[in-house]
Formats: sequence, C-alpha cells, structure tokens
Amino acid sequence: MIKKSLITPFNTKYNTAPFSKIENKDYLPTFKQAIKIAKSEIDTIITNPENPSFENTIEALDFSGEQLDRISSIFFNLNSAETNEIIQKIAQEVSPLLSEFSNDITLNEALFKRVKAVYDSKNKLNLTTEQQTLLDKKYKSFSRNGANLAEDKKLKLREIDKQLSQLKLKFGENVLAETNKFEMLITKASDLSGLPDGAKEAAKQLAESKDKKGWLFTLDYPSYIPFVTYADSRELRKKITLAAGSKAFKNDALDNQEHVLTIVKLRHERANLLGYKTHAHFVLEERMAETPEKVLEFSNELLEKAKPAAEREFKNLENFAKSLDDIDRLEKWDGAYYSEKLKQKLFSLDDELLKPYFKLEHVINGAFTVANKLFDLNFEEINDIDTYHEDVLTYKVTDANGNLVSIFYADFFPRAGKRNGAWMTSYKPQYIKNGENSRPHISIICNFTKPTKSKPSLLTFNEVTTLFHEFGHALHGMLANTTYPSLSGTSVYWDFVELPSQVLENWCYEKEALELFATHYETGKVIPMDLVEKIKESATFHEGMQTLRQLSFGLLDMSWHGCESPETIKSVKVYETEVFKNTTLYPETKETCMSTAFSHIFQGGYSSGYYSYKWAEVLDADAFEYFKEKGIFNKEVANKFKDNVLSQGGTDNPMTLYKRFRGQEPKPEALLRRAGLLKN
Repeated sequence: MIKKSLITPFNTKYNTAPFSKIENKDYLPTFKQAIKIAKSEIDTIITNPENPSFENTIEALDFSGEQLDRISSIFFNLNSAETNEIIQKIAQEVSPLLSEFSNDITLNEALFKRVKAVYDSKNKLNLTTEQQTLLDKKYKSFSRNGANLAEDKKLKLREIDKQLSQLKLKFGENVLAETNKFEMLITKASDLSGLPDGAKEAAKQLAESKDKKGWLFTLDYPSYIPFVTYADSRELRKKITLAAGSKAFKNDALDNQEHVLTIVKLRHERANLLGYKTHAHFVLEERMAETPEKVLEFSNELLEKAKPAAEREFKNLENFAKSLDDIDRLEKWDGAYYSEKLKQKLFSLDDELLKPYFKLEHVINGAFTVANKLFDLNFEEINDIDTYHEDVLTYKVTDANGNLVSIFYADFFPRAGKRNGAWMTSYKPQYIKNGENSRPHISIICNFTKPTKSKPSLLTFNEVTTLFHEFGHALHGMLANTTYPSLSGTSVYWDFVELPSQVLENWCYEKEALELFATHYETGKVIPMDLVEKIKESATFHEGMQTLRQLSFGLLDMSWHGCESPETIKSVKVYETEVFKNTTLYPETKETCMSTAFSHIFQGGYSSGYYSYKWAEVLDADAFEYFKEKGIFNKEVANKFKDNVLSQGGTDNPMTLYKRFRGQEPKPEALLRRAGLLKN
C-alpha cells in the first residue's frame, strides 16, 4: 500500500517535503509506483504518433519522472544526513531498481530513435542556446551510456551499473559505521592538557549523554580537529589520528579494500564497454578539462610551483618542533599541533582567540547579509514547514520585491546518522513550466561544534569558510533561473561547480565583510582590526603544504580512474603509497589508508573530478580579483556574476559563461599570487 500523497505534488506549504508524514515502510512501495509512473511517461513519448520534435521528445523527457526525482532526493539526502539501519537496507534495495530504470531509459531503442531524429535535424530547428544545450545533453546521455551497444553488451552494462550502485552505498555505510564506532574516553584530567575549555566541555557533555564518566572524543570533526590541533599528549594524538586514517582499513566486516578494487575495475570495464580508454577519459569528455592528460598537465604545473614551497614549510615546521619539544621526526599526528603553535608564534593568532567572534548564528546572518548586499536576497526564518530533525533550520528566501526565490534548509551539527563533512544538496530543482517559475528547495549540511551548557556554537575560522563555501553552492541553487530542471542550479560541469562556493570564501578575509558579522558573542564588540589583519596575513600560512595535499588527493583520484589495467592492482595500500610518493611529506604509516574512506570519489560524484577543487580555485581567484578591483560589494560586478554564472546553471559552456562575466579567460597567476606562490 502506498501513500498517494507521495507520488503526487505534495499538499504542503511551498510544496516542501512532508518529512514527518513519511514512514520508512513507505519508501519502497513509493519508489516502485513512482518508477511505474515515470515509465508510463516515457511510453507516452515513444508512442506519440506525431513526428519527433524538440517539444514532444526532448522537453517531455526532461520533465518526466518529477515525483520519482522528488522522492529520490528526499530519501538519499536522508541517507546522508539522518540515516539508520532500516534506511540503509532500503537504499540497498532501491538503488538497483533506480539503476535498472536509468538503463531502461538510456538503452531504450525506440526512445533513442526519437531523440536521434531530433538531434540529427537540430540545425533546422532554430533552438535557443539553452535548448541546444539540452538537446546535446540528452543525446549524449544515450550515446555515452550504451544506446549504440549490441544487445549482449547492453546486458553487461546493466549488470555493471547494478553492482556499482550497491557497492557505492556499501562503501559509504562502512565509512559511517567506522566513524561512529571509534570512541576515546579520557578519565584523567592531565590527558586534556592543551585543549581549549570549549573542547573539554563538549567532550564532557558527550560522555554524559552516553552515561560515561570523563571526556569522550570521536572522529566527528568538531571533536577530532580540536584534539589533534591542541592536545599536548602525543600518544593520544597518535591514537585518534591512526583511528581516523584507518577507517574501513582493518580487514574486518567494515573493510573497504575489496570495494575500492571492485569499484575501480567495474568503472574501467564500463568505460571500455562504451569505447573509452579509461573511466577518467569517459568522465572528462564532459568537463572543462576535457582529458586526463590536461588534468595531469594542470596538476603537475601547480605541483611544480607548490612542492618547493611545501618542502621549505615542512622543514621549517620540523625545526620548530625540534626546538620546542625535541621532536626528532615529525609524524602525521604532529602536523596540526605544531602548525597551530607556529601560527600562534608568527601571527599571535589562534582559533581560540577568534572563536568568540564567530558565533554560529552571527556567521549565518553574516552570510545572509553578504548575499543581500551582493544579490538583494532576504532571508526570513520560518517554522511552518516540515523538517527531518529538530536541529534543521528553515528559511524563506525572497528578492527585493518580496517574490519567493527559494526555500532554504540548514543542518549544522553532527549526530550518529549523519556522515562527516559538509555539503549542499537540493530537495527540489528550479524550472519554468507552463509559464510558472517553480522555485528550488536548497539545503546545506555541516558538522560544527554544538552549543554546550555554558557556550553557544562558536566556529573556528576554518568552519566559517566552510559555511560560506557551502552557502556559495546554495546561492548557485537558489538563484537558478533556467527553463529545464536538468540544466538548473548546480547542474553544471563538475569542474565549474566549485566556482560559486570557493569564490564566496574570499569575503571571510575582508574587513568590509567581517565587520558585518564578526562580533564578540558576550560583549557585542566588532572583531578588532588587528585580528582581521592577522587573519589576512595568515591566509597563506603553509599554503604550499595545503596545495600539495590537495593536489595529492586529485592525483590519487586520477591514478585510480585513469589506470588502464586496474585488474593488475592487488593491494590498495601498496598502490596508494606509490601514487603518493611524489607528494608525501610525513613518514608513511602502515596502519592508515586514504582510499578506503575517500568517499568523494568512491561514494559521491567526484570520481575523476577531485582535481576540480584546484581547477575552480583558478577561476575563483581570478573572479575575486575582479571584485577587488571594483569593490567587494560592487553591484555591477555582483549582477554580472549573478546573471552570467549563478542564474545560468548548465545552459551554456562554462568558459563561455565565465568570459561573459569576466570579459576574459581566467588567469592562473591570480591563484598563485593569492597563495603566495607568485610575488606581485
């Protein structure tokens, strides 16, 4: 028995997701019914007696399956932000059904015939740029995913996709279970030496919540990061660092080594089946970077600039640790600790000094104020729409004329059912249909320190930039103004999607922006300007090491997915160690392995795409230089960015959109200047 309300437009305010009305038992039957309805819509397109046209084939295809998309977004977002064993079990049942349905569409000969007929006549159709983009995208979604394969190969493709959908889920489940499993209970106050009061209070509160005496630390970032950054006990830093680095790498029931090898082999096999040399070649065909060769050239060019700086910084850090504590060899569990001490020495700056100025509520309002000054957006907290957890805040977003722009959800604190990290997602896309501009429902999810009995949630500066980063993604979703849902918001090339998020981080370093929200949570005083200057001065601290680290992750991703013979890889650890050989600074630790918990590329959508963070940094540094030239709240530049980037989604080639905004292609020198790797 299914709930009819879940397969029709929701009878809710703003058509928002009815979270509290959905029971776990509703999902599977609802998915099956929604797939059935979507198949019926596809059949209507195929059996249309009229000749294939853009409207009756391409447009109809893009608007099909709306309720399936809605229920999928609700379910899989909850599987990331508020999961449990029942939801995970349903995900394992549902994913193969969705994979099969996706294959049913792309491998449907009659449907492809209609799509191809429209595509072959595109030069006679007088289409808009957006319509041309949609037509190209639809045609490629068939041609790149098996429509031209022989029947036996189509069956093989279906089997591969089914396996991959389940393996990716299992990979993520294991990482979450490993994160939740580790607990480090400290019972001696002396072992807390060096830790800030806020971290100790949060740990005590967490222990009490689990009926334990002492201080409890976990692998959730708000618990883990302060510990490795401030705890004087080198042994305990080592213990928690090795626990974080060995997630799903213990040869037990939660181990991901075989999953990594199988995912990589299946992706390679799939790419070969479709006529591509590797998975990376398949993916990058639809990216700004275009080929693995270009990604490697770009990465190695940055590596050449960053590595000497990183080695100098590391040597300097080693010498500092030696002089301070007679440390002979700097290990992974020493990096954050001595970096923080060195930063304090060089800049008289540490996060504990800054945190009182970054109360979560103030930072949220700061992000809203920046969005208002740039894009005329207004945010009103509302309490009359449903949420999936009591921590989730909800906002109505309007423009200067009071028109609805978006519904916005914000979920900030860690919990057992929520994976680590921070991300933006959508519960409903924006699109224009029958003359109505249907507005999006956007969400950001983070893992910040929870309020304690004596203090509100106070953010580290890194958490401030994280919030602005995800809010930048959210603005990309909120300000979408396209006709078709598949081209809307963040539906852009993966190496372009990080531009709006990364560019917004820049405002966190600017006096003019910080004055809007960085006020002391007790006194109300604005952050002193000497602290603002120190934030700016320290912005490039250890930039060489940070760049090297980020490049190493991208190169690991490209190595896994650009490998032409993955079946010969027998050991995840041995392979990874070899790849890291040219970018590693710290001594190797046999207990740790990054790949087994590298969720971005093995569970999320970043396979062959992790380089895009650095790629987008080139764009964002160049873009922000434009803002700096004209003023960081200059309306003319902000409107250009909104009209040519944020509102356009994937309606045109990303470089075309960027050049419309900037008037030129991005110059990498802007990034190198900002990183301190190139002098002005």
